[in-house]
Amino acid sequence: MALILCLETTTTNCSVALSREGNVIALKEDMGLNYSHAERLHQYIDAVLAEASLNKQDLDAVAVSKGPGSYTGLRIGVSSAKGLCFALDIPLIATNTLKALAMQADTTDVQTIIPVLDARRMEVYSAIFDTEFKELRGIEAQIIEEDSFQEQLTNGKCLFIGNGAEKLKGILNHTNAHFATEALPSAREMAHLAEAKHKISDTEDVAYFEPFYLKDFLVTKSKK
Repeated sequence: MALILCLETTTTNCSVALSREGNVIALKEDMGLNYSHAERLHQYIDAVLAEASLNKQDLDAVAVSKGPGSYTGLRIGVSSAKGLCFALDIPLIATNTLKALAMQADTTDVQTIIPVLDARRMEVYSAIFDTEFKELRGIEAQIIEEDSFQEQLTNGKCLFIGNGAEKLKGILNHTNAHFATEALPSAREMAHLAEAKHKISDTEDVAYFEPFYLKDFLVTKSKK
């Protein structure tokens, strides 16, 4: 029964979950608008362990949301995860940030799920999934334009989920476009992904693992 500590710090949500066999048994997070990771992350780690009446030595692995996202948030989350793994001599697992965000979606009457994280100006990080959370297009950094995601919107209803959806809401004028602008990545959805990776020993090299920053932005040209 794998006991995994999950850390999510890619956005303003400082989120920590403790999972057993893929099920969350304790969760602590801050869904505020300001970054609080440096002050709260280790407090939240202690809090979830205390809630479950466990200690760090009981952990089988630590999972961290690998990005993309806030540079500072990613550094704090990854550094904390690596420190725990070194100290406890346990595996490090990296989970897909945008897939975990997509897993918050209500898939009712939707054909495509598009998690989008705010970057800067009119830029977002995005990926595309079907309603079974199979990846249809990998993570990209892109500048949002009126013709963004037209292929997906033409094929059916799309749910844009994440704090980048607010930008899209003001630009995409399409009846198939739906938006969940308040969602932020959470350690809650990481639990299932981390458990699946743990079962097949899909782990990272603690010494050399780096977050997925994805800094390049591309303008997607419309098809003629």
